[in-house]
Amino acid sequence: MSSQTEQNTTPATQQYGSHHYVLTLDMPGRIAGTWHGTVTPGPTSTRNDMFLWLRERIRAENPEFTGANVVFFSLEPNRL
Repeated sequence: MSSQTEQNTTPATQQYGSHHYVLTLDMPGRIAGTWHGTVTPGPTSTRNDMFLWLRERIRAENPEFTGANVVFFSLEPNRL
């Protein structure tokens, strides 16, 4: 039995990114924050690549979160 997967990219996902992410970081007893948005991974990017990239990008813009614990991470296709 063979299976075919069709990827359907709507104008909304092209405009906003192919994937939606949510990342929550916590510095226990000090500060916590949640970031969300859309991103389009590169053709060879893995989920781990995107996690590391997002975490570093957030840390670079918010140095107070250096060494923070990851409380939540989600990366899903940006479609319903």
